[in-house]
Amino acid sequence: MHPTIRSRPVGRFRPGLLPSLAILSLPTPAFAQDNAAVPPSPSASPSSASPSSASPSSVGTGAEDSGDILVTARRRRETVQDVPIAISVVGGEHIDSTGSFNVGRLQQLTPTLQYYSSNPRNTAVNIRGIGVPFGLTNDGIEQGVGIYVDDVYFSRVASATFDFLDVERIEVLRGPQGTLYGKNTTAGAINISTHQPTFDFEGRAEISVGNLGFRQAKAAVSGPLSDHVAARLALSSTGRRGTLWNVTTDRWINEQDNLGLRAQLLWEAADTLSVTLSADYSEQDPECCGTVFVRTGATQRAIDRQYEALAAAQNYSAPGSDAFDRVTDLDASLNVGNRIGGASVKAVWDSGIGTLTSISAWRFWDWKPENDRDFTGLPITTLSQNPSQQDQFTQEFRLSGGDSALEYTLGAFAFRQSVDTQGSQQQGPAASAWLIAPSNPLSADPSVLDGLTARNSITLDNTSAALFGQLSWQVLPRLTLRPGVRLNYDSKDGVYDSVVTNGDGQAVTFDSTDPRIIAQRAVLAPQYFEVDYSDWNFSYDLTASYRLADEILAYATYAKSFKSGGVNLNGVPGDASGQPILAAATVDPEKVDHVEIGVKARFWDRRVTLNLAAFRTDIRDYQALVTNGSLGVLRGYLANADKVRTQGIEADFSVRPGTRLNAYLNAAYTDATYRRFTDAPCPPELSGGTTAAEGQTPSAPGTPGGISPANCDISGQRLPGVSEWSLSYGAEGNLPVTVLGLDGAAYVGIDGSYRSNFSSNPTPSAYTWVEGYVLTNLRAGFRADSGLELFGWVRNAFGTDYFEQLQVPGGNTGLIVGTPGDPRTYGMTVKHAF
Repeated sequence: MHPTIRSRPVGRFRPGLLPSLAILSLPTPAFAQDNAAVPPSPSASPSSASPSSASPSSVGTGAEDSGDILVTARRRRETVQDVPIAISVVGGEHIDSTGSFNVGRLQQLTPTLQYYSSNPRNTAVNIRGIGVPFGLTNDGIEQGVGIYVDDVYFSRVASATFDFLDVERIEVLRGPQGTLYGKNTTAGAINISTHQPTFDFEGRAEISVGNLGFRQAKAAVSGPLSDHVAARLALSSTGRRGTLWNVTTDRWINEQDNLGLRAQLLWEAADTLSVTLSADYSEQDPECCGTVFVRTGATQRAIDRQYEALAAAQNYSAPGSDAFDRVTDLDASLNVGNRIGGASVKAVWDSGIGTLTSISAWRFWDWKPENDRDFTGLPITTLSQNPSQQDQFTQEFRLSGGDSALEYTLGAFAFRQSVDTQGSQQQGPAASAWLIAPSNPLSADPSVLDGLTARNSITLDNTSAALFGQLSWQVLPRLTLRPGVRLNYDSKDGVYDSVVTNGDGQAVTFDSTDPRIIAQRAVLAPQYFEVDYSDWNFSYDLTASYRLADEILAYATYAKSFKSGGVNLNGVPGDASGQPILAAATVDPEKVDHVEIGVKARFWDRRVTLNLAAFRTDIRDYQALVTNGSLGVLRGYLANADKVRTQGIEADFSVRPGTRLNAYLNAAYTDATYRRFTDAPCPPELSGGTTAAEGQTPSAPGTPGGISPANCDISGQRLPGVSEWSLSYGAEGNLPVTVLGLDGAAYVGIDGSYRSNFSSNPTPSAYTWVEGYVLTNLRAGFRADSGLELFGWVRNAFGTDYFEQLQVPGGNTGLIVGTPGDPRTYGMTVKHAF
């Protein structure tokens, strides 16, 4: 059994908005019902016939509820039940009504999506347990989950941490998508579609208020500027008091302070040609992201170098022993300055041979963080920041056409990215006593490490190009084959330069024999290297689908895919003389074999939808995060694990017996494990001691002053961040009423999610298993036929205390810190659509 960290109930806060549709799903959108097939209640008013926000039966159409869910997962508009892909679709109104305002909240609606973030840059978005390594971000790697907004690729998860703004629908596609999408994605894609400009004047406005000082305003307006030009403008502003109290600064931290703007201009140049110009800007500027003391666990370090002894020596104690008291004492400055934006031009031309689409885009990301890297109230690390600036340019061309018997999509994609990061870390007056062994007289001299500073300069130039395509061949009336291919080229050039100086302004080098310099470079070591990587890759897939009956589609997919190799830009291990080991500066591509089968079915005159999928993905040369136990020497670098496998079963169920009630349940079982990883980093309980020599037997876990293995065999253990069981559920009912002369419907709704326990460390540790938890959200309100809506909401209604993640600070002291999830929040929302 895995020791688990206590997890009482804590919830996600967030107001809702329109409660109207929703679809969620697992393997495929389980909620793709045709509401037109549902006979209206004899007493139903127009408003009462509209879908509720819990309804998985429509997507993006809000109270209008046009019936079948239309998606563009395969780069053409088609109903979700006809798409032979495991896909979840979440409508914009369901996003609003459930408070799922960003990718992090989206995981509560789509059980196979995993999202972990200690700050926007150090964010991982995975599907079925794979995508990117769990832990600190490395600029030189690719994402396994592609994030697209209106067909524009976002190359860094950090650049996609904005609040959802004026969203029509979100499609979460599972499995490799490289033969249909511009950037290769081995784990899946998140395809976000926003509302587009209209030639009919329309708008919507919404205001929400709640506890913790929550306030949110959203608005969008669209209409014609001329007979052939239409425009749309949307904005969102969110603020909320923090959830952790910092006794050092006497302030709440981990607050929310978000702003988003989007403008679009549509030009219908001709009956066959349309051009859309889009621009967006968003910023997050909270005092974030702090952690709380959770516990300690014994490591192999000497007893006088473990957390309790070090803290006692400095008469220090954490401000609270219960993490859910939400008290911290971090003494370094905290900040999350995140600026994201860009512009794109999308042209669609219905030519004689097919529809030609061109998407040209530029995006930027400006990141200005400040962190407390020692995770305590002691001045050990007084400065830690890695400001980073990114620019990316993408160009995609797609040609789609054919007839019902033979359809095709052909594409070309070009990508250029530059990243410039300037890191700095500085040690404070408490560093010597904390980081130097007490047996060394230098540990009693604060000046040895006080002012020790590493200044890191990291640059990356990343170029990628691809040709891709997919055919859809209807071999028989009920049988369709869909082969796809992709040819990909990647090139990465990077530079890592870390210069270290001490408090006296001296350079810390490896050729010095000064005992003070030796002690200093054991904490912050200089390093310089240049690295480049380039490679060609070919991948392919084949899907066969067979319509067993008019409302039952079965499909099977095999995909041979890859994730591009990368370069390590957080530093690499050094040899005895301190020279970087350049063999570790690059990481090989992942090689992916993926098999999936699924069934999509609707019953009872389309009142019931049931979708099932089973999958297995085998990855060779999996890109895993490796960490160095010495504090400050290395943040973490990538290496290739021999083999990883993720497999599982997903199911979506939704039912709408009539216009007054709908409900859904999505569930997933995911078995994601390292199949062979014999030289993995060891967990904290096996780290920090004397490295075992050949023939020596390592000490038992948690033996102070013991013998630690050089590395650990974690074959068969679970991948980080993956719950074996996860599910989401919801229901909503309504009744026709008249309020203050307004005809409409009163409704009540519930939605929730469950996750079983998961490992919160790249190598599973007895100290970092997070206990499973259930989150439940409630709402009730009135939806008028005129477009006015008012409702109250409670997020995390039962006050569950839970951890979003746990962290192991460097140094092997046994300290474990964590990020508690949101407590119970509540509030009201009023909105009007016209």
